[in-house]
Amino acid sequence: MTAPVPSLPDLLSGRGSYLLGWSCLADPALAGLMARSGFDVVLLDQQHGTYDVPTCVAGLTELALAGKPGLVRISVGDFRMASRMLDAGAAGIVAPMINTVEDAKALVAATKFPPVGQRSWGPDRAMVFSGLDNPQEYLTQANGRTMTIAMCETREAIANLPDIVAVPGIDGILVGPGDLSIALSNGAAFDPLGSAVTEALGEIVRVTLAAGKVPCAFAAGAARASEMLTMGFKLSSIGYDGLLISDAFAKAVAEARQA
Repeated sequence: MTAPVPSLPDLLSGRGSYLLGWSCLADPALAGLMARSGFDVVLLDQQHGTYDVPTCVAGLTELALAGKPGLVRISVGDFRMASRMLDAGAAGIVAPMINTVEDAKALVAATKFPPVGQRSWGPDRAMVFSGLDNPQEYLTQANGRTMTIAMCETREAIANLPDIVAVPGIDGILVGPGDLSIALSNGAAFDPLGSAVTEALGEIVRVTLAAGKVPCAFAAGAARASEMLTMGFKLSSIGYDGLLISDAFAKAVAEARQA
Protein backbone atom coordinates (compact mmCIF):
# COMPACT_ATOMS: atom_id res chain seq x y z
CA MET A 1 0.00 0.00 0.00
CA THR A 2 1.45 3.31 -1.06
CA ALA A 3 -0.85 5.72 0.78
CA PRO A 4 -3.28 5.68 3.70
CA VAL A 5 -6.89 4.86 2.94
CA PRO A 6 -8.97 8.06 2.84
CA SER A 7 -11.05 8.69 5.93
CA LEU A 8 -14.70 7.92 5.15
CA PRO A 9 -16.07 10.79 7.28
CA ASP A 10 -13.73 13.18 5.48
CA LEU A 11 -14.85 11.82 2.10
CA LEU A 12 -18.55 12.15 2.90
CA SER A 13 -18.13 15.62 4.39
CA GLY A 14 -17.69 17.03 0.89
CA ARG A 15 -20.47 18.79 -0.98
CA GLY A 16 -20.89 16.02 -3.56
CA SER A 17 -22.77 12.74 -3.50
CA TYR A 18 -21.10 9.36 -3.64
CA LEU A 19 -21.68 5.88 -5.03
CA LEU A 20 -21.44 2.70 -3.00
CA GLY A 21 -20.28 -0.58 -4.47
CA TRP A 22 -22.17 -3.42 -2.77
CA SER A 23 -20.38 -6.76 -2.70
CA CYS A 24 -22.22 -9.93 -1.66
CA LEU A 25 -19.97 -12.45 -3.43
CA ALA A 26 -17.05 -13.07 -1.12
CA ASP A 27 -14.25 -12.59 -3.64
CA PRO A 28 -11.58 -10.00 -2.73
CA ALA A 29 -10.60 -9.60 -6.38
CA LEU A 30 -14.19 -8.72 -7.25
CA ALA A 31 -14.33 -6.16 -4.44
CA GLY A 32 -11.11 -4.68 -5.82
CA LEU A 33 -12.62 -4.46 -9.31
CA MET A 34 -15.56 -2.54 -7.89
CA ALA A 35 -13.20 -0.15 -6.11
CA ARG A 36 -11.19 0.45 -9.28
CA SER A 37 -14.26 0.86 -11.50
CA GLY A 38 -15.18 4.20 -9.97
CA PHE A 39 -17.23 3.43 -6.86
CA ASP A 40 -16.25 5.78 -4.05
CA VAL A 41 -16.81 3.25 -1.27
CA VAL A 42 -17.33 -0.53 -1.28
CA LEU A 43 -19.43 -2.48 1.22
CA LEU A 44 -18.71 -6.13 2.06
CA ASP A 45 -21.95 -7.84 3.05
CA GLN A 46 -22.04 -10.43 5.84
CA GLN A 47 -25.80 -10.24 6.40
CA HIS A 48 -27.11 -11.39 3.01
CA GLY A 49 -23.76 -12.02 1.31
CA THR A 50 -21.19 -14.77 1.77
CA TYR A 51 -18.45 -12.75 3.46
CA ASP A 52 -16.89 -14.05 6.68
CA VAL A 53 -13.84 -12.96 8.70
CA PRO A 54 -11.09 -14.23 6.35
CA THR A 55 -12.77 -12.97 3.18
CA CYS A 56 -13.51 -9.60 4.77
CA VAL A 57 -9.90 -9.24 5.90
CA ALA A 58 -8.73 -10.06 2.36
CA GLY A 59 -11.39 -7.82 0.80
CA LEU A 60 -10.54 -4.85 3.00
CA THR A 61 -6.88 -5.29 2.10
CA GLU A 62 -7.75 -5.29 -1.59
CA LEU A 63 -9.82 -2.13 -1.14
CA ALA A 64 -6.95 -0.48 0.72
CA LEU A 65 -4.62 -1.30 -2.17
CA ALA A 66 -7.14 0.40 -4.46
CA GLY A 67 -7.19 3.43 -2.16
CA LYS A 68 -10.89 3.12 -1.31
CA PRO A 69 -12.58 2.88 2.10
CA GLY A 70 -14.51 -0.29 2.85
CA LEU A 71 -17.68 -0.72 4.89
CA VAL A 72 -18.77 -4.04 6.39
CA ARG A 73 -22.43 -4.87 6.94
CA ILE A 74 -22.65 -7.23 9.89
CA SER A 75 -25.45 -9.72 10.51
CA VAL A 76 -28.37 -8.73 12.74
CA GLY A 77 -27.16 -8.15 16.30
CA ASP A 78 -23.60 -9.35 15.64
CA PHE A 79 -21.97 -6.45 17.44
CA ARG A 80 -18.90 -8.49 18.40
CA MET A 81 -18.14 -8.83 14.70
CA ALA A 82 -18.32 -5.05 14.33
CA SER A 83 -15.29 -4.58 16.56
CA ARG A 84 -13.36 -7.28 14.71
CA MET A 85 -14.04 -5.68 11.34
CA LEU A 86 -12.92 -2.26 12.56
CA ASP A 87 -9.70 -3.87 13.81
CA ALA A 88 -9.35 -5.43 10.34
CA GLY A 89 -9.43 -1.98 8.75
CA ALA A 90 -13.08 -1.34 7.94
CA ALA A 91 -13.80 2.35 7.52
CA GLY A 92 -17.20 1.82 9.09
CA ILE A 93 -19.87 -0.63 10.13
CA VAL A 94 -23.41 -0.92 8.78
CA ALA A 95 -25.75 -2.65 11.22
CA PRO A 96 -29.24 -3.90 10.21
CA MET A 97 -32.41 -3.73 12.30
CA ILE A 98 -31.41 -0.90 14.62
CA ASN A 99 -34.94 -0.21 15.80
CA THR A 100 -34.51 1.41 19.21
CA VAL A 101 -32.22 3.70 21.16
CA GLU A 102 -31.06 0.64 23.09
CA ASP A 103 -30.06 -1.06 19.80
CA ALA A 104 -28.18 2.08 18.77
CA LYS A 105 -26.32 2.31 22.07
CA ALA A 106 -25.29 -1.35 21.87
CA LEU A 107 -23.95 -0.75 18.36
CA VAL A 108 -21.99 2.32 19.47
CA ALA A 109 -20.56 0.42 22.42
CA ALA A 110 -18.99 -2.08 20.02
CA THR A 111 -17.74 0.44 17.45
CA LYS A 112 -16.39 3.42 19.37
CA PHE A 113 -13.56 3.67 21.89
CA PRO A 114 -14.23 5.19 25.32
CA PRO A 115 -15.61 7.57 26.38
CA VAL A 116 -18.17 7.24 23.52
CA GLY A 117 -18.28 3.44 23.43
CA GLN A 118 -16.52 0.35 24.76
CA ARG A 119 -14.54 -0.87 21.76
CA SER A 120 -11.65 -3.09 22.78
CA TRP A 121 -8.08 -2.34 21.64
CA GLY A 122 -6.57 -4.40 18.81
CA PRO A 123 -6.47 -2.30 15.61
CA ASP A 124 -3.31 -3.70 14.02
CA ARG A 125 -4.49 -3.64 10.40
CA ALA A 126 -6.62 -0.55 10.97
CA MET A 127 -3.54 1.38 12.05
CA VAL A 128 -1.68 0.30 8.92
CA PHE A 129 -4.55 1.34 6.65
CA SER A 130 -4.89 4.70 8.42
CA GLY A 131 -1.20 5.53 8.10
CA LEU A 132 -1.08 6.20 11.84
CA ASP A 133 1.72 4.12 13.35
CA ASN A 134 1.50 5.68 16.81
CA PRO A 135 -1.09 3.92 19.01
CA GLN A 136 -1.91 7.08 20.93
CA GLU A 137 -2.45 8.99 17.70
CA TYR A 138 -4.75 6.28 16.36
CA LEU A 139 -6.71 6.14 19.61
CA THR A 140 -7.21 9.90 19.52
CA GLN A 141 -8.48 9.86 15.93
CA ALA A 142 -10.22 6.48 15.58
CA ASN A 143 -13.74 7.47 16.65
CA GLY A 144 -13.71 10.31 14.15
CA ARG A 145 -12.12 8.28 11.34
CA THR A 146 -14.65 5.43 11.39
CA MET A 147 -18.41 5.51 10.83
CA THR A 148 -21.15 3.74 12.73
CA ILE A 149 -24.18 3.46 10.44
CA ALA A 150 -27.54 2.16 11.65
CA MET A 151 -30.04 0.71 9.19
CA CYS A 152 -33.58 2.09 9.26
CA GLU A 153 -35.96 -0.43 7.68
CA THR A 154 -38.95 -0.89 9.99
CA ARG A 155 -41.91 1.11 11.28
CA GLU A 156 -40.34 1.02 14.75
CA ALA A 157 -37.05 2.43 13.46
CA ILE A 158 -38.82 5.28 11.66
CA ALA A 159 -40.80 6.15 14.79
CA ASN A 160 -37.62 6.14 16.88
CA LEU A 161 -35.37 7.76 14.28
CA PRO A 162 -35.07 11.21 15.94
CA ASP A 163 -33.87 9.53 19.14
CA ILE A 164 -31.62 7.05 17.31
CA VAL A 165 -29.75 9.75 15.37
CA ALA A 166 -29.36 11.69 18.61
CA VAL A 167 -27.30 8.87 20.15
CA PRO A 168 -23.65 10.00 20.39
CA GLY A 169 -21.55 7.80 18.11
CA ILE A 170 -24.24 7.11 15.51
CA ASP A 171 -22.75 8.73 12.41
CA GLY A 172 -25.28 7.85 9.73
CA ILE A 173 -28.41 6.00 8.68
CA LEU A 174 -28.72 3.53 5.80
CA VAL A 175 -32.13 2.66 4.38
CA GLY A 176 -32.99 -0.73 2.93
CA PRO A 177 -36.07 0.10 0.78
CA GLY A 178 -36.97 -3.55 0.20
CA ASP A 179 -37.31 -4.41 3.89
CA LEU A 180 -38.91 -1.01 4.46
CA SER A 181 -41.59 -1.77 1.88
CA ILE A 182 -42.35 -5.11 3.55
CA ALA A 183 -42.60 -3.41 6.94
CA LEU A 184 -44.78 -0.56 5.74
CA SER A 185 -47.18 -2.98 4.04
CA ASN A 186 -47.27 -5.29 7.07
CA GLY A 187 -45.76 -8.05 4.96
CA ALA A 188 -48.18 -7.72 2.07
CA ALA A 189 -45.83 -6.41 -0.61
CA PHE A 190 -42.25 -6.10 -1.78
CA ASP A 191 -42.40 -2.69 -3.42
CA PRO A 192 -39.19 -0.68 -2.87
CA LEU A 193 -40.21 1.83 -5.56
CA GLY A 194 -43.69 2.42 -4.16
CA SER A 195 -45.09 5.76 -3.03
CA ALA A 196 -45.19 4.76 0.64
CA VAL A 197 -41.48 3.96 0.60
CA THR A 198 -40.62 7.12 -1.31
CA GLU A 199 -42.52 9.22 1.24
CA ALA A 200 -40.74 7.47 4.12
CA LEU A 201 -37.37 7.99 2.43
CA GLY A 202 -37.96 11.73 2.32
CA GLU A 203 -38.72 11.82 6.03
CA ILE A 204 -35.66 9.71 6.86
CA VAL A 205 -33.42 12.07 4.89
CA ARG A 206 -34.92 15.09 6.61
CA VAL A 207 -34.52 13.73 10.14
CA THR A 208 -31.01 12.40 9.50
CA LEU A 209 -29.71 15.63 7.96
CA ALA A 210 -31.35 17.73 10.69
CA ALA A 211 -29.32 15.75 13.24
CA GLY A 212 -26.11 16.41 11.31
CA LYS A 213 -25.74 12.74 10.38
CA VAL A 214 -25.13 11.10 6.99
CA PRO A 215 -28.11 9.57 5.10
CA CYS A 216 -27.23 6.53 2.96
CA ALA A 217 -29.38 4.19 0.87
CA PHE A 218 -29.49 0.94 -1.03
CA ALA A 219 -30.74 1.36 -4.59
CA ALA A 220 -31.15 -1.53 -7.03
CA GLY A 221 -30.15 0.35 -10.17
CA ALA A 222 -28.59 3.47 -11.60
CA ALA A 223 -31.83 5.36 -12.16
CA ARG A 224 -33.02 4.78 -8.60
CA ALA A 225 -29.58 5.66 -7.23
CA SER A 226 -29.79 8.99 -9.06
CA GLU A 227 -33.21 9.58 -7.51
CA MET A 228 -31.86 8.75 -4.06
CA LEU A 229 -28.99 11.18 -4.41
CA THR A 230 -31.31 13.90 -5.70
CA MET A 231 -33.57 13.24 -2.71
CA GLY A 232 -30.66 14.11 -0.40
CA PHE A 233 -28.96 10.81 0.34
CA LYS A 234 -25.20 11.29 0.52
CA LEU A 235 -24.22 7.74 -0.42
CA SER A 236 -26.17 5.29 -2.57
CA SER A 237 -25.53 1.87 -4.01
CA ILE A 238 -26.22 0.82 -7.60
CA GLY A 239 -27.43 -2.69 -7.04
CA TYR A 240 -24.92 -5.30 -5.89
CA ASP A 241 -22.19 -7.33 -7.55
CA GLY A 242 -24.23 -10.45 -8.37
CA LEU A 243 -27.00 -8.39 -9.94
CA LEU A 244 -24.61 -6.20 -11.92
CA ILE A 245 -22.67 -9.20 -13.21
CA SER A 246 -25.85 -11.06 -14.14
CA ASP A 247 -27.13 -8.01 -16.03
CA ALA A 248 -23.80 -7.65 -17.85
CA PHE A 249 -23.81 -11.33 -18.86
CA ALA A 250 -27.40 -11.10 -20.11
CA LYS A 251 -26.61 -7.96 -22.12
CA ALA A 252 -23.53 -9.58 -23.70
CA VAL A 253 -25.45 -12.74 -24.60
CA ALA A 254 -28.31 -10.72 -26.12
CA GLU A 255 -25.89 -8.63 -28.18
CA ALA A 256 -24.09 -11.75 -29.42
CA ARG A 257 -27.35 -13.43 -30.48
CA GLN A 258 -28.32 -10.33 -32.45
CA ALA A 259 -24.95 -10.03 -34.19
